[in-house]
Amino acid sequence: MKFALYVNTALLSLLLLASACAQADGNSVDLALKQLLEGNKRYMEGKLLHPNRGFSRRFETAPGQKPFAIVLGCADSRVSPEIIFDQGIGDIFTVRVAGNALGPLELESIEFAILHFQSPIIVVLGHEGCSAVAAVVKGDTTDIESIAAFIEPAVKKIEGFPGNPLENAVKMNVELIVQQLKNSQVISEAMKKHTISIAGGYYHLEDGHVEVLP
Repeated sequence: MKFALYVNTALLSLLLLASACAQADGNSVDLALKQLLEGNKRYMEGKLLHPNRGFSRRFETAPGQKPFAIVLGCADSRVSPEIIFDQGIGDIFTVRVAGNALGPLELESIEFAILHFQSPIIVVLGHEGCSAVAAVVKGDTTDIESIAAFIEPAVKKIEGFPGNPLENAVKMNVELIVQQLKNSQVISEAMKKHTISIAGGYYHLEDGHVEVLP
C-alpha cells in the first residue's frame, strides 16, 4: 500500500512538473502563437490532445493562473477559443463579446491580464458568418446598438471593397481592433519591452481553420 502511494505521488509530481515546464515554454512571445496554431491544427485534423484538463491541472492552477495567451473573441457558441486551439484550464485568458467588439470593459480586462499575468500574446479573433457584424452590414442593429457602435467604423471602411462584404467587415474589424490595442499605454509599453505581441485571426466555421491575418 505504501509503495503504491509513493508511486502515485511521484507520478503526480512528474505530471505537475511536465505541465509547469510546458506552461513556461508557452510563456514567451516567440512560442505563444505557435502553441495556439499547433493546437488549432490538431483541432482541424481531429487529433485533439485535450491538454491541461484533468484533476492535476485543477490542483496546479487553484492557487493562481498564468495564461500564455489572451484571446478577444466573439461570444458565438461555435467559436470557443479553448476548443478550437485545443488548450485547457489556465491556458487562455478569454474575453468574449458579440462581434469581438473592443469597448472599455474588454480593453480593461486585457490590460489586467497583461499587468497581472504577463501573458505574451493577444489574439483578436473574428469569425466567418459573424451575426453581430452582419447586423451592422445590413443596417439592422436594433438588438445590439451598444455593440454596433464599436463595429460600425470597420463597416464604413470597407465600403466599395471587392469581395464578400461580411468577410471584409469581419476582417477589417479585427484589423482596427489590433490597431486600437496598440494605442493602449499598457500594451504599447509591453510591446516596447518585447514582452507581448498582437495577432489577428479569422476563424472558418466549416473546416475549423484559424487564418492568421496580415
